[in-house]
Amino acid sequence: MPERRRLTTGVDWIQFDTTPEDWKAQDPQLLRTMLGQLHLIRAFEERLLQLSSQALVHGPVHSSIGQEGGAVGSIIGLSSDDAVSGSHRGHHQFLAKAIGHVSQGSLDLDALVDTELRAVLKRTMAEILGLKQGFSGGRGGSMHLQWLEAGALGTNAIVGGGAPMAAGNAMAQQRAGTDRLTLNYLGDGAAQIGSVLETMNLAAAWKLPFGLFIENNRYAVSTNADEVTADSRFSVRGQGFGIPSWRVDGMNPLAVHLAMQEASERMRAGDGPAIVEADVYRFFHQNGPFPGSAFGYRTKQEESEWKARDPLDRMATELLALDLIDEAGIKAVRAQAREAMQEISDEFVEDDPEHDGKQRIVPDLWPDPATVDDGIRGDASELSELEALEPADIEGEWRDVKFVDAVAEVMDRRMGADDRILVMGEDVHRLGGGTNGATKGLVDKHGADRVIGTPISENAFFGFGTGLALDGRYRPVVEFMYPDFMWVAADQVFNQAGKVRHMFGDNNTVPLVLRTKVAMGIGYGSQHLMDPAGIFATQPGWRIVAASSAADYVGLMNAALALEDPVLVIEHVDLYGREDRLPEVDLDYVIAPGSAAVKREGSEMTVLTYLSMVHHSLEAAEETGVDAEVIDLRWLDRASLDWDTVGESIRKTGNVVIVEQGARDTGYGAWLADEIQRRFFDWLDQPVQRVTGGVASPSISKVLERAAIAKTEEVVAGFEETRKNWGGRA
Repeated sequence: MPERRRLTTGVDWIQFDTTPEDWKAQDPQLLRTMLGQLHLIRAFEERLLQLSSQALVHGPVHSSIGQEGGAVGSIIGLSSDDAVSGSHRGHHQFLAKAIGHVSQGSLDLDALVDTELRAVLKRTMAEILGLKQGFSGGRGGSMHLQWLEAGALGTNAIVGGGAPMAAGNAMAQQRAGTDRLTLNYLGDGAAQIGSVLETMNLAAAWKLPFGLFIENNRYAVSTNADEVTADSRFSVRGQGFGIPSWRVDGMNPLAVHLAMQEASERMRAGDGPAIVEADVYRFFHQNGPFPGSAFGYRTKQEESEWKARDPLDRMATELLALDLIDEAGIKAVRAQAREAMQEISDEFVEDDPEHDGKQRIVPDLWPDPATVDDGIRGDASELSELEALEPADIEGEWRDVKFVDAVAEVMDRRMGADDRILVMGEDVHRLGGGTNGATKGLVDKHGADRVIGTPISENAFFGFGTGLALDGRYRPVVEFMYPDFMWVAADQVFNQAGKVRHMFGDNNTVPLVLRTKVAMGIGYGSQHLMDPAGIFATQPGWRIVAASSAADYVGLMNAALALEDPVLVIEHVDLYGREDRLPEVDLDYVIAPGSAAVKREGSEMTVLTYLSMVHHSLEAAEETGVDAEVIDLRWLDRASLDWDTVGESIRKTGNVVIVEQGARDTGYGAWLADEIQRRFFDWLDQPVQRVTGGVASPSISKVLERAAIAKTEEVVAGFEETRKNWGGRA
């Protein structure tokens, strides 16, 4: 018979509760403040549900009524410099953090809402109503509440989406040498999400001061947790990652507070992350003013049993037993909170002159529709003090270099000049500079704490990079070994990093660079070689650069690392080994957005291209004798593209050919052709032509891969077709 023995993880998993002695031992002012916070949050959301029932709230209202004990208990012990981020159901977390910030952790129950607190509650309600007085000018609404001054990083509408970024904030706190911590609030759904589990792994591996606070309210929209997981004690997830966890009754605010104190001690001591799971219950449906029983997925008896454990009642009962308040005092707290919320909301609404008996939002309080696109990106003014140079204009000596060595050299130069820059990615610290040598020498010169190898976990480590960037003290450069991996991290790349600046009303900057390479032609198949330009160009918030020469790469990367926006830097394996040249100057010059380069002047057609296809286009022009004006776009996104140079060329030639290597359907040229025809239709002598690869992603077969991508031969054919279609100008 085989020998068998039971293994244990050796990681603490603790069920936590309070005793009467715990209540007696607490600072009375702490307990009174808890009561005040609970009533403020409850009254706020009750009034919000009333406004929602009057159709005065545009969008969902995910109330946290019933769950306030978890938020108040876990946040009341934090400082303003500690950070929290939450989920779509995050009013209570945001309010607990904001109230704690303005009250400095202490409320006067006899004068519950002072002028400063009233202003904060008003701004919060304005934000949820979508009004310009809100923290994000109304753009965030109910699901995206942020106040950086108070340490509220932002609630998040994507389940589990905030966890990697919150861990990135914790990483910033750790690297800065503080004892501050970051908490991410999540629920039953996020406890099963890959980004959260990846984040647990990395946070534990790197011993980050990061906490996961799981509000286990047992339901998604209507699906019970027991239906979708074998173990609905969600803190058990910590066992697999070496993270100690506490399970606590979330309807008992003091128990939550004391459990969080223990967890916080671990995080602040540098021992790594912790999990606190609070059993809570939302009294209403997923969204709106009706109970879940109204929709048939839970019983009235179940709801009644949980309401009997209301955290507000538990807090009042304990304070009464300790003679810290009387019944009249409790009623007075309740009345003050409700009166304040009524008065605040009354400032936002008025009688609707077009509908008797109804109210409307005061029209002057809405944001100006003309500002709808403001803040998608910055204005690039941060580059104004830097030296802008065109490589073609740099005089003096030049030296021979391989393109990939220029990639490493400019990163070395920037890391030496700016200790905020760090590099993250798979194998970037090994193999003599990653899988292609693009980070060669960096770990030896700048250390493993700045050139950080990651697991194969793009969703997590890219999100960590975004969190670091949003903190403002660091400028992360994240590498995706292949651009196809962006789909693994699509939420973090597009929903988070790309949208965060605009979504929160331009309160944030996102100094983040994402490097990746196009690998067409080397046999890596359909999932390792795409050109990501076409996808990123259709997503908000991103800037995109693509260099065809070493000297251009230096200027473009310098600009990317100085911008306060997320920038995708695309490279190409065909260029890595190419013999190239760099000027014998300090590699500090920038090539700013709006700086295309005319690589060949011509009058017959305008060729718009980038990366290795610049060289294929130049070869095709020589081979065919077509007098093509070849423009290396360099900056590819709509906001950064050099429309002046493009327009001047089109007005001269009347014909446009967009040349790219990859698949037609996902290609960059699709949106560019549309934009050109909108901007320059009157100067076009024929429709915009495109040279692309095929429809399918390239296969591993050498013959099929070549058939699927564009090179010089396809550009030649495209030029000849364009010339044939053109009858010439009169």
